[in-house]
Amino acid sequence: MGSIKKLLSRAEELGLSWPLPDDLDDAALARLFYPSSDTTVSSRYIKPDWSVVHQELKRKGMTKQLLWEEYTAAHPNRCYSYSQYCDRYRHWLKKQKRSMRQTHKAGEKCFVDYCGQTVPIIDAASGEIRQAQIFVGTLGASNYTYAEATAGQTLPEWLASQSRMLDFFGGCPEIIVPDNLKSGVSKPCRYDPDLNPSYQQWAAHYQVAVIPARPYKPKDKAKAEVAVQIVERWILAKLRRQTFFSLAELNHCIAGLLNDLNHRPFKQLPGNRQQAFEQLDKPVLQPLPANPYSYVDIKTVKVNIDYHVQYRQHQYSVPHRYVGEYLQLHASETLISLFFNGRPVASHPRAHRPGTTTLPAHMPVRHQKHQQWTPGRLKNWAKDIGSEVLAWVDYQLSSKAHPEQAYRVCLGLFNLSREYPLARLDKACKIANVQRLYRLKQIKSILQSNRDQLPQQLDIDIQLPQAHENIRGPRDYH
Repeated sequence: MGSIKKLLSRAEELGLSWPLPDDLDDAALARLFYPSSDTTVSSRYIKPDWSVVHQELKRKGMTKQLLWEEYTAAHPNRCYSYSQYCDRYRHWLKKQKRSMRQTHKAGEKCFVDYCGQTVPIIDAASGEIRQAQIFVGTLGASNYTYAEATAGQTLPEWLASQSRMLDFFGGCPEIIVPDNLKSGVSKPCRYDPDLNPSYQQWAAHYQVAVIPARPYKPKDKAKAEVAVQIVERWILAKLRRQTFFSLAELNHCIAGLLNDLNHRPFKQLPGNRQQAFEQLDKPVLQPLPANPYSYVDIKTVKVNIDYHVQYRQHQYSVPHRYVGEYLQLHASETLISLFFNGRPVASHPRAHRPGTTTLPAHMPVRHQKHQQWTPGRLKNWAKDIGSEVLAWVDYQLSSKAHPEQAYRVCLGLFNLSREYPLARLDKACKIANVQRLYRLKQIKSILQSNRDQLPQQLDIDIQLPQAHENIRGPRDYH
């Protein structure tokens, strides 16, 4: 009966009588008789601005405990207990968008990706249309955003965009979170992805960690997805009716709209991206390296049998003992460096044309001796032996498209001078010159058969008779 009396008393206080008004449903009636505890609590306690609390928690080292203590100091008689404070913040946070619910520490993470949307660029000379790719990067705590257009999504372009992004930020976050872009992530994996070696070197230069988003885990890249949507909505959509003839022209327009975007007020949080960046991320970003990043193409190469490796149609030598081994090649714009098990083994100025670069120190000893010969030196050596040797060597050097093609056969003749007296070698060359014998094995045959020592053999003026009994005339063949 006590409960009924309370309800009747409450109805009298509310001015309600039977029958109830038609527009008063059960839910409305319940709210009249049983006011929500939140309404009662709200009248007794000062409610924090949870959006401000959320922003403050992004600061490095900030905790809920400290924010609660500041809140209680400001409102000592009308404050929540610490547990109520945390519960109500969590309740508020659950109502926010997925990308906003994540709390990122200031200066910790930067999310990078490409827009799915592209922008056409027309070649003024040919009329050819190419689609510019739009790179986007955003800092996790402040949502401060960078965007630019590039010709493609190659690894050099991907790394150059991130370098320009860090210059735009004026510092480096602790972690870069890319999507599993093929040029940057060699092998995606949920637990242990393989980064491209050039990407690893880029990260080492800026002293940042690269942690790709896990495949099929959209929450990992929610920040990047939202940043891409915002860039498409507030930058690319505004450029849709413009015609561009160069990347520079497009990037100039993007830069202006990007500034507007970063100063655009947040919808659910106080301030804007620029203000949040100044307050949160900028003070704790790591400094940029003293030297600018220079792209290095890193490849695994096998040393050929001629102790050279190939990079873009040019051959570079390495010490001959590495024949058959696999080396890591680092190619910058000006330098080729080669490493074996992490140790440097060779370096060369980079050549941008087909050809060969060889260091004599990389050659086997016998090849080094071969390298020391020149046409002039070969001719001087031949002249010291005799005029016939000089004539034979001179023919070898002049008959080849390149003198080096004759070095081996001339050096073979040089070795014969160690086996036979020099006078015999000169006589053998005289026979060879008369009979047009220009193979080294023919010189050897003359010496081995002692033809150079036969009497009258070297009389150049001896002429064979042009008519004798063994020669037949034309009539013998009819």
